[in-house]
Amino acid sequence: MLRFVEDLAGSIYDFFKFLLTSLSYILAGMIIVGVLMFLFVFLFNWLF
Repeated sequence: MLRFVEDLAGSIYDFFKFLLTSLSYILAGMIIVGVLMFLFVFLFNWLF
């Protein structure tokens, strides 16, 4: 029974770790792309 509880806790931990890391990578990518697009738009708006 203890082995089952440890496996269950490990699988729940792995699931939430995967969820948190994937959301962090998506959020970081959106921030990087958004900042670069904002700078390009700001630059072209300033030039023309």
